[in-house]
Amino acid sequence: MAHDPVSFTELYERYAQDVFRFAFWLSGDADDARDITAETFVRVWTSEQPIRDLSVKAYLFTIARRLYLQHRRRTTRSAPLTDENAGSSHDTERSLEDRSELEHVLRAMAELPEQDRAILVMRAAEELTHEEIAAATGLSIASVKVRIFRARAKLSSLLSSSGSST
Repeated sequence: MAHDPVSFTELYERYAQDVFRFAFWLSGDADDARDITAETFVRVWTSEQPIRDLSVKAYLFTIARRLYLQHRRRTTRSAPLTDENAGSSHDTERSLEDRSELEHVLRAMAELPEQDRAILVMRAAEELTHEEIAAATGLSIASVKVRIFRARAKLSSLLSSSGSST
């Protein structure tokens, strides 16, 4: 990337929250997500390669996903979900229900294979196109569509089966 501080600042301001949210969905840990986000933008800043304007978000998610996988390989621990990660700490009943539901979804998401989880987050939470996801993952568009379908079905199954047992 050309080391233009203005364009880098604009890039960071536009995409940092998206990259953080993506990293959080992958890792389940806010501290890890912050580290992955910071390192993603350091890599963009120090890269000699220009960013393709057509798929900037997919490019950033590719970097973030690779960093997450590297981090996961280095550490064998699994980060527990804490109240700090789950959301606000309001003492209202609705807040507790929302937090409980988020924890439930995060636990179910953690049971999906990493690539399926990443693809599902890219599509559902970040609204990337099938083409952008294919570019970010190196899969064909058809494979992306199949994985999204299967990940949604598996997630639905996990949520309904764990919901009926509680």
